[in-house]
Formats: sequence, C-alpha cells, structure tokens
Amino acid sequence: MTVASKVGHPLRTLVACFIVIAVLYGVMAVTKSWTPRLGLDLSGGTTITLTARNISGKGGVSATSLDQARTIIQQRVDGLGVGESQVTTAGGNQIIVSAPNVQRDELIQQVGQTAELRFRAVYDQQQTTPTSKPGDNSKAGSPSDSGTASAEPSSSPSPRSTATAKSKGNGRPAPALPTEPPAPAAPFPTDKTKAVPADQAINWQPSSDVQSAFASFTCPRDTDTYTDVADKPLFACDEAGTTKYLLGPTVISGNELTSASAGLGQQGSIGWQVDLGLNGKGASQFQNVTGVLATRQSPQNQFAIVLDGTVVSAPYVDKAIPGGQATISGGDMNQQRAQNLANVLRYGQLPLAFEISSVDTVSASLGGEQLQAGLIAGAVGMALVLIFCFLYYRGLGLVVIASLAVAFGTTYASMVLLGAAVGFALSLAGIAGAIVAIGVTADSFVIYFARIRDEVGEGRTIRTAVETGWRRARQTILVADAVSFLSALILFIVAIGSVRGFAFTLGLTTIIDVVVVFLFTKPLVTLLSRTKFFGGGHKLSGLDARHLGVQALPGNRRRVRAASATAGRSTGSDA
Repeated sequence: MTVASKVGHPLRTLVACFIVIAVLYGVMAVTKSWTPRLGLDLSGGTTITLTARNISGKGGVSATSLDQARTIIQQRVDGLGVGESQVTTAGGNQIIVSAPNVQRDELIQQVGQTAELRFRAVYDQQQTTPTSKPGDNSKAGSPSDSGTASAEPSSSPSPRSTATAKSKGNGRPAPALPTEPPAPAAPFPTDKTKAVPADQAINWQPSSDVQSAFASFTCPRDTDTYTDVADKPLFACDEAGTTKYLLGPTVISGNELTSASAGLGQQGSIGWQVDLGLNGKGASQFQNVTGVLATRQSPQNQFAIVLDGTVVSAPYVDKAIPGGQATISGGDMNQQRAQNLANVLRYGQLPLAFEISSVDTVSASLGGEQLQAGLIAGAVGMALVLIFCFLYYRGLGLVVIASLAVAFGTTYASMVLLGAAVGFALSLAGIAGAIVAIGVTADSFVIYFARIRDEVGEGRTIRTAVETGWRRARQTILVADAVSFLSALILFIVAIGSVRGFAFTLGLTTIIDVVVVFLFTKPLVTLLSRTKFFGGGHKLSGLDARHLGVQALPGNRRRVRAASATAGRSTGSDA
C-alpha cells in the first residue's frame, strides 16, 4: 500500500473543520451572543464580607461550620449562573463573597439568608409603623396581604394541595448595612416561656406576659432581643415591616422540606410561585395543623411561613390540606423573586447566622485598563511568534498564522457560548491562559516540522515525509497536550478563585489545539506539499534543502542523476 493511499482526503477534512466553526458562529447569531461574559476584575461586580455567629448566639464559630456555610453559599452563587465567583473564608469567622455580573441587592439576598424555614401558627396580627429611617432599604416594600390556604383540584390521582399567600414571596429582603443602633424594644419574655414539643405546638396559647410584650413590640425585629428559637414563640414582622405577628412555636420545621421549585401558576393561577414539597412526616403534620387552624377564628386561622425570622406569607386556612404540597405566591412575586427564594431553600440551611460587615463595588473602569494591558501583552506575544515563524519557517509561517487564527476564532466562539450556557466569565487569569495557548498551538507545529525534517534527512521525498512525519509527530503532540490538559484539570479541581479561571481556559484551549492540529494544520500542510512551490522545495517555502538540513532534496537528487546519465549517453554516441 502506498503512502498516498493512506493520506485520505485533506480537503474534506478542512471543509469539515470550517463547518464546525460555522456552526459555532451560527449558534452565536441565533442566541445573539457576540461578546464573552467578563469576570469581576474586568467588568466590575460586588464583594461582600460576612461575619458569622452561631444561630443560638452562644459559643464560638467552628471551622467545620464555617466551611460548610462557605460551600452552601458557593452553591447559591453558582445557582445564579455566575461564573468566576469567589467564596473564601478569612479570619476564622468571616466569609468573603465576590461575584461579577450580579446586582448588589440580589447577591446580598442570596448569601445573607440562613434559610431557616419554619411554619408557625398565628395568634395575633397587628399593623405597625416601622421605626427604621425612610431611606432604610432593609424593610422597603409594600405590605404583605394575607391569602387563603386551599387544596387545588387536579386531574392526577392525588389532588395537589397548595397554600396560596399574597405576599412578596421572595424570602427575606436584602439586608442593609446598619447606619445607627437599633431602636430600643421591650424585652421578649424568653425565660418565662417553656419549650414546646412540635406535636403540642399547635395547641400553645400565649400568656398575659407574652401578650403584654407583644403590645409594645415594634418593627423591625431586633434579632438580638427577639431570637428565633424553633420551640418557643416568636415576635415577627412581614417584609415591609408594616405588620407584626405573634407566632406560636414551630409546628413544622424546614427540615421536613424535600423540594422547592419556581414556576408559573397552573390551572388558572396568574403569576410566579414557589412550590414546596414536604416529606411523609411533614405532610402528616401539615394536614393535622391545617385541620386545627380551620376551626379557629381570624386571625388565629392563619399559619405563617417564616424564613429567617421574617413572615413571607400568612395564608388563611378553611379546611385541612392533605398531600404535603404548599405554594408561596401572590403579591408582587415575579420570576426573579421566585427563583431566588427557591434557590435559597433548595440549597439548604446555613449552619450559621451572618452579619454583613462590608459591601464593596468593583469598578469596571479598572478592569478596562487591566484588560487593555492584557490584550497588549497578548498582541506583543503574538507578534513575536509570527516574526519568528516567518524568519525560521518562511512560507510555512503562513500555516502557523492560519492555525493560530483558526484556534483564536474557535476559542472566542467557545468562550461566548460557554458564558451564555454555563455562566463562564473571562477574567485576566483566563486571558493569561489564552495567551499561553499561543505557545501550545505553535509548539504543535514545531514538533510536526521537526519530524518532517527528520524524514527528509532519512531520504524521503517531501510529500512522503509530510505523511510519515505526521504519524510520528501526532503521538508526541497528543502526549504533550494530554500533560497540559491534566495539569489544567488538577489545577481547576484544587485551586480557587481566579486560578480556576486560568486552569479552565488552559484546558479549553488545549482541547481546541488538538482539534485544530488534526483538522486544520495537518490537512493544510498535506495540500501545500502537493504544490510546486512547497513540494518542489522553493527557497522561500521553508521546505528547501537548506532549511531541511540536507544538501539536496531526495526527489531533486534523483532527477539530477537521471539528467547526468542522459547527457553522458548522448556524448558517447556523438563520439
């Protein structure tokens, strides 16, 4: 079998390569995504410092609890589709959260909630005037209207029950930085109230001391004075701080929650809602609690859905609700609010309570200067590579340039699409990884050219050397790229922060290098070797005898010898 029969169809391979690139840019056009998402250091973003304390308010903060909280907060931030986010611990009791492409209030809302979800019976409800300043955003918003709890009809065998509440429904509002000490409040008679088991909590009745303390209670709730303890009563406020509630001990714990999802209402319901699913124990308790509440008069026929000590919904109950399904809906709940609340609940309860120590905004202008410096560095590196290629490889330098151009186009399209699909954000470290890829792509060609040179030195023609040299070079290229990719993978797993961005970009560009070398560089060299300029060893082609380290090209040497023999025979016949 000849070498030519093993070459295949290089033109078809090149066409396939360009089809792949065309598909990538076609997807960009359909999704209207033309620029990559930028990281915190390039586009600006928010950095929040959280100081942790035990939920009970007693004892120190353990390293295990802090690390668990960091993991949950990282999951919440990633759930927003944010790439290049950084969640790190510092100082033994602090967590620092940095995220690009996200609004300040939205990030605060996600990372600041402990997500303690509890269902409590309502024993009193009164309107109140918030004591916070008008400019305090911590309680800004409209009052939460009470809704009704009912079982929705369903065509499924098990009717789906929902507790519908007309409230903001987005969980605890974004906490604001304290500007002054909280207003004095009457002490909550915690020591005078005993812990109540969950199965007896529905029958708890407030004492005169508790009712007296509630009369002087004002919103917002002082968390140091009015501690949210599961088996004791609670004074709480709605999100706007205009309604205060006297709540009994917890009748259903958030630990009984099995699912939380956001979606549009069904069967004629309008607007977004959060559907909560309870386990078997929770479903049984929920049916029992709603059955008892349905026999009471207003406002004691309500149950409050309490998230982090704030009443997010307080629906009325007119009958027992079986099935273990509840829904938070109504009010001004929109898609973002519903998804944020479901995200917080789905990723679990934080083991610690947090106070916001500082919120800093990173300006995009600084990132623009850094981006410009990074691009200049990349351009300088590219220029040096191109100069070297033309000086050393001459005409073959065009192959290197074309390979780098294809690699750049593929990498850019991949970054844009990954940003839209999985939230990948390009940072300065990522740009550094992309610049390193210039050397990776150029190095693959250097290996290939070195093998071609060796093959010509062993007496093979250029066309044959291109093919046999490739079979020997591709193994070395694959091994080198495998080592590079493995390094990037390990770095991505063990590193944090911007280093992961560098590792991700390096791994991505390494994979693209393999694709480009196999589908573009090699077929292009094969086609060029068939031309007279390159295959004939022109002195400017880079495949001439001098650059290949031989006195004469093997094919040319045979032709010279044949011409000399013909001339000798002609001279003899004349004689």
